[in-house]
Amino acid sequence: MCGIVGAVSNRDIVPILIEGLKRLEYRGYDSCGVAVHQRGELRRARSTSRVAELAAGVQAEGIGSGTGIAHTRWATHGAPAVHNAHPHFSAGPGVDSASTGFGELDAGDAAAASGRIAIVHNGIIENHDELRAELQQRGYVFASQTDTEVIAHLVHSLYDGDLLDAVQQALPRLRGAYAIAVFARDEPHRVVGARQGSPLVLGIGHGEHQGEHFLASDAMALAGVTDQIVYLEEGDVVDLQLGRVWISAADAQGRYRPVERPVRTVQAHSGAAELGPYRHYMQKEIFEQPRALADTLEGVEGISPELFGDGAHSVFKQVDRVLILACGTSYYSGSVARYWLEAIAGIPTTVEIASEYRYRDSVPDPRTLVVTISQSGETADTLAALKHARSLGMEHTLTICNVATSAMVRECKLAYITRAGVEIGVASTKAFTTQLAGLYLLTLALAQVRGRLSDEQEAAELKALRHLPVALRAVLALEPQVIAWSEDFARKENALFLGRGLHYPIALEGALKLKEISYIHAEAYPAGELKHGPLALVTAEMPVVTVAPNDALLEKLKSNLQEVRARGGELYVFADADTHIDSGPGVHVIRMPEHYGALSPILHVVPLQLLAYHTACARGTDVDKPRNLAKSVTVE
Repeated sequence: MCGIVGAVSNRDIVPILIEGLKRLEYRGYDSCGVAVHQRGELRRARSTSRVAELAAGVQAEGIGSGTGIAHTRWATHGAPAVHNAHPHFSAGPGVDSASTGFGELDAGDAAAASGRIAIVHNGIIENHDELRAELQQRGYVFASQTDTEVIAHLVHSLYDGDLLDAVQQALPRLRGAYAIAVFARDEPHRVVGARQGSPLVLGIGHGEHQGEHFLASDAMALAGVTDQIVYLEEGDVVDLQLGRVWISAADAQGRYRPVERPVRTVQAHSGAAELGPYRHYMQKEIFEQPRALADTLEGVEGISPELFGDGAHSVFKQVDRVLILACGTSYYSGSVARYWLEAIAGIPTTVEIASEYRYRDSVPDPRTLVVTISQSGETADTLAALKHARSLGMEHTLTICNVATSAMVRECKLAYITRAGVEIGVASTKAFTTQLAGLYLLTLALAQVRGRLSDEQEAAELKALRHLPVALRAVLALEPQVIAWSEDFARKENALFLGRGLHYPIALEGALKLKEISYIHAEAYPAGELKHGPLALVTAEMPVVTVAPNDALLEKLKSNLQEVRARGGELYVFADADTHIDSGPGVHVIRMPEHYGALSPILHVVPLQLLAYHTACARGTDVDKPRNLAKSVTVE
């Protein structure tokens, strides 16, 4: 959600800024822009088109500089429009910095000619209304509806020739979450960044480009530019200049003091952004799941609490409950894990939507293992829920996360790092299945500590886990059959998904995938709930997708399917081979290659991903960048 790139260098950094924005497109955005310090003035270009169109405009306008910032915006305050796009300028009281896109670079444009402060911002400033009113009283003219422009004018109002000092004075006045990068007309080759609640990294140039420095919201934006990365911590302010960089943080009295942060060598996997033979990143990532699972399970020779970090055995011995905190797709993986944890490990488990948990009165238990799940490790709601749980005295924390250097991993005592690789498509696929693998390992480790996993059971579980990549390849071979179904679904506007037991969350995930990329309204229910309301929706125009593994609930599920057929509903069933559910009038069946017991959800979700993907393709939607959605939700 939103992306920042900034740089200070002796070379022209505009191509680096543009390439960085392209690498951040996967996060989701509806406008983009770049601003530089050029020939003693601030110049910028903004667009509500894609980064490629911005790049063409920048080249046509001859924008080039060694100092600049760039941004992809996902709209929160104000509609997706050029005047709301970042970067924002402040030229002082009485000057309107309004613009109309690339035309703003004309010599007669007031903002370009007299702009003094330029800023990009990720996050949400909660007190922007009161700050806006204060600044308007002081004569500042606002050209946008954004909370970001408030920061630009606030920094300008405090600026007296030292940008770092102005930013440090401004930050205590901001309430909310932010990552910012700002530079001033009067200080060439200087960019100041700060973060609170939103991620921001510092890149250090080396080799022939030693002395240059970069800012980005994601290390991936700097792939191919530098692998020397500093992950800024909450409250850090960083001052980038040629050959010099300072990081400071406020002490208990609010005074900024220098701090040291480690420099890490980070491989940002730039090659992951290549599509290869696939039409979309989502399709590529669906087919990468066998490899992602194999990588996630690599090195697991036995079940041990220490898979989750040093001291995990001691922690697991102390806990007698599990609380899972997550959002979206990660919430559904946690919902599957609840069935595993209670049935296999025998430990009471609660799964909470992170954005709801922190705002309700709950009953804390210090013997609870708090488990967070996040692909990015920067999900704002989940981080806030984690901090809330800790504030209630629940200090045993563990995360299942795909990014080893993320805030979530740093905040939790224990972690299991999935190895899904970079996931570009907004609709999560391989991150979900690898989360399930990590959660299953957690289940087995807790079962072992609680005396519920014999040596024979451990060997059988490890054998099943190692076979998962092979089993997934067999499921992916069903794609042609799923494509045939997608042609029917593309003509529908509503769909119902059914599941029972631990496959109910898989039905929820299937419905989410269909709605978020094809824009078909889809809902999921436990099949036993049909008679309690959803059955009223069933007609021949309402496809009903059913997950039908051969488990203890199969016969109950078959009765639910008969209820649908009796009302003229069209059934689309993903059934295990030995379920004896056959195709017929109004019943369409795709047979899964094998029944996989407790691990069945990992296999059954894959054809649901394929169904959503191919339905979206048939409807002509933007599969990888669905409307109104962002990949990394770093604001509340």
